Amino acid sequence: MSSNLPAVHAPFIATRRALSRRRFLQGAGIALSLPLLDAMLPPFARAASASSPLVPGAKPRRMFAVCNNLGLRPDLFFPKAGGADYTPSPYLQLLQEHRQDFTVFSGVSHPNVDGGHPSDIAFLTAAPHPASSSFRNTISLDQHVAERIGRLTRFPSLTLAVNGGGRGLSWTGTGVAIPPEQSAAEVFSQLFLQGTPEQVQAQIHKLDTGRSILDAVGEQAKDLQRNLGARDRSRLEQYFTSVRDLEHRLQESKGWESKPKPVVHVAPPVDPANPAQYMAKIRTMYDLVRLSFETDSTRAVTLMLNSVGTPVITDTGETLTDSYHNLSHHGKADEKLSQLKIIDEGHMKLLAGLFRDLRAVREGEESLLDRTMVLYGSNLGDANAHSTVNMPVLLAGGGFHHGRHLSLDPAGIYPLPNLFVSMLQRLGLEEERFSSSTGTMRGLELKGT
Repeated sequence: MSSNLPAVHAPFIATRRALSRRRFLQGAGIALSLPLLDAMLPPFARAASASSPLVPGAKPRRMFAVCNNLGLRPDLFFPKAGGADYTPSPYLQLLQEHRQDFTVFSGVSHPNVDGGHPSDIAFLTAAPHPASSSFRNTISLDQHVAERIGRLTRFPSLTLAVNGGGRGLSWTGTGVAIPPEQSAAEVFSQLFLQGTPEQVQAQIHKLDTGRSILDAVGEQAKDLQRNLGARDRSRLEQYFTSVRDLEHRLQESKGWESKPKPVVHVAPPVDPANPAQYMAKIRTMYDLVRLSFETDSTRAVTLMLNSVGTPVITDTGETLTDSYHNLSHHGKADEKLSQLKIIDEGHMKLLAGLFRDLRAVREGEESLLDRTMVLYGSNLGDANAHSTVNMPVLLAGGGFHHGRHLSLDPAGIYPLPNLFVSMLQRLGLEEERFSSSTGTMRGLELKGT
């Protein structure tokens, strides 16, 4: 994500005419992007948006790809039967309220992508043999998208990571890694704070003292709401509430990192690297992604979840006794398996929350989830064995016909890049191939087909 922000726009003036998609609320050196409102779409674009996602001014489609590079316990993730009547696995039970919003796949892999942990860098490229000394990566799915429609948004793409250690999912056409952003506060600043460096720093100081960026644009926000229809007013209020909630969580996280640790006169236990907590970091990133889509700041986001060697404090405040990486190599030991299950369940609960939040945001007659493809999976089918076969993968939203388990290959080697082709086509891109694909994803259909 580029840090070169555009110049501050002219002050926002609310009118009864259709609003420009590139409108901001401005004040005190910041410019807050507005979400997509009905008033921003001219009548021709509203009519065309459902079938023509690249029509200027039409409602956008988006993709969000998440790789959990320590995998998920396959015995608790994959359903035993396929089809629409599958019985949810223990992990998918945690997503049960969204059953009709996602498809779970089994039997998929990247052809010739091997090498255990290093395979995460090929999760969105499918470039073969990532652990070899002669490996050269290829373009990632999100950057393929960014090259074609990135010009339509302020940021062509966002590359994010939690505990990334410099590892991300995004790679250019020449095989160069795009360093991921790991600071939620920095991403928030780049998304929503705009102006001179001095103005941005002043606004950050205000955030540190509990003042919202909404305070600076309060009067303009009131003027805008008076000139909008009831549905747009509700949509805007929901967005403002989300901004305030995210500001609050960012400050809570920052507070944890700045507090000194207590002094105890005992041998030090294994301690998480960040007291702000791994799961809390993921939730904050999910919130940032939702807001970036809601404001049409970008249409392609990747998130690497990398916690190798890091102990985890769970969402209930429980501190596990071993590092996440060691737990993933459980050797079938009961104690390690039970702790790994707690972490995996935490991931599923966060994913359920993301789906819930995306569904709560409306874009006309659809939800933000209807307009957004969420790809969640791992480069490892079995982290304990470093296996890259039968990767756990699900796809949510995006206007597909969901609610099914697609069991594609008992050997676990059906090409996952076929799903990437289907995603590209859903974005309105006329692509027939991506990397090692052999076509589109078998059994994945659009709504109404």
